[in-house]
Amino acid sequence: MSYEITIHDKLDDIPANEWNALVRDNHPFMRHEFLAAMEHHGCVGETFGWLPCHVAVRESGELVAAMPLYRKTNSYGEFVFDHAWADAWRRAGLDYYPKLVSAVPYTPATGQRLLCREGEDARWWPALIETGRRLARETGASGFHCLFAEPAEQDFMEGQMLARHDCQFHWRNRDYVDFEDFLVRLRAKKRKNIRQERRRVRQAGIRFRVLDGDTASERDWADFAHFYDRLFDEKWGMATFNQGFFMAVARALPDQVVLVMADRDERCIAGALMYRSDHVLYGRHWGCIEQVEHLHFETCYYQGIEYCIRHGLKRFEPGAQGEHKIARGFLPTMTRSAHWLCDNPFQRSIEAFVEHERAAIDGYIEDASRLSPYRQEQDSS
Repeated sequence: MSYEITIHDKLDDIPANEWNALVRDNHPFMRHEFLAAMEHHGCVGETFGWLPCHVAVRESGELVAAMPLYRKTNSYGEFVFDHAWADAWRRAGLDYYPKLVSAVPYTPATGQRLLCREGEDARWWPALIETGRRLARETGASGFHCLFAEPAEQDFMEGQMLARHDCQFHWRNRDYVDFEDFLVRLRAKKRKNIRQERRRVRQAGIRFRVLDGDTASERDWADFAHFYDRLFDEKWGMATFNQGFFMAVARALPDQVVLVMADRDERCIAGALMYRSDHVLYGRHWGCIEQVEHLHFETCYYQGIEYCIRHGLKRFEPGAQGEHKIARGFLPTMTRSAHWLCDNPFQRSIEAFVEHERAAIDGYIEDASRLSPYRQEQDSS
């Protein structure tokens, strides 16, 4: 096989149409427009410790495989926590950073990481993985990590990399006709609680607008960016995304943007931003300027469920963590990541750690599944 592998410090070096031709299910976070917008609007770079070094594989001049890749100088925005590993390296007088990470920055959503032409996985996955490991060795990185890869990719990597497990809570569309059809599949108490939560929001005078990239106005994006910034100011420090980024993605991918805005007394007080592929809805960001009981649940979860039912989407991934999602129809779902370390002085210890972690997560998922809000016959379907 004769092919050429190149490394690019900006995604614009790779034509958008060639990159997108390798993206399956029209996955919003893997599209060139989304990843490039982060670079254009300062969401990645030195400030946040995400330095692009994307991989492109060409055969006879044609892009046949690719991988989003970043040189990381910290572990910020990964949602797979390795601070204990970094601390062990530091105490041993070693450098854990930089490291190489294939992921979508700040986005714990499962999807392709090893992009290639349909039906050519076996051809190009080994080349992409070996490129990540080789580049780590050549650049002095401590290792190569692949986060939230789709299951088939993860299965392939687990034969040659350490595997870590985690848990998220996803909703699945069982061909519901409408929201009421979803509710009647739940146990009576859970059904009653959801109806009560939705009623309280309506009684508070809240009205919702569900917008896409074409129908959301500049004012809507300014309001949402304000909600988003305020949440970071109150809880997490510096915001990574910004209004310019949000609007750029909305212009580039209007049909894949779902912006839910909550109004009261002709004033917008909260919003949730979601993105969609051909089959999946992904919840990403939320913020508000007024506290209204159950408003978060309605804006981030129930509006998203209604959207999935209305548009025939099969799954809703609302983001990381949150056991409170179980009572609202979201069930525990395993997520995985793959890790390879160049010169690992703690190989046995880390192997034992990930084995123990996997067992703990598997047990947690089993326990959490017992809390399913669905009626017994629905659980078994």
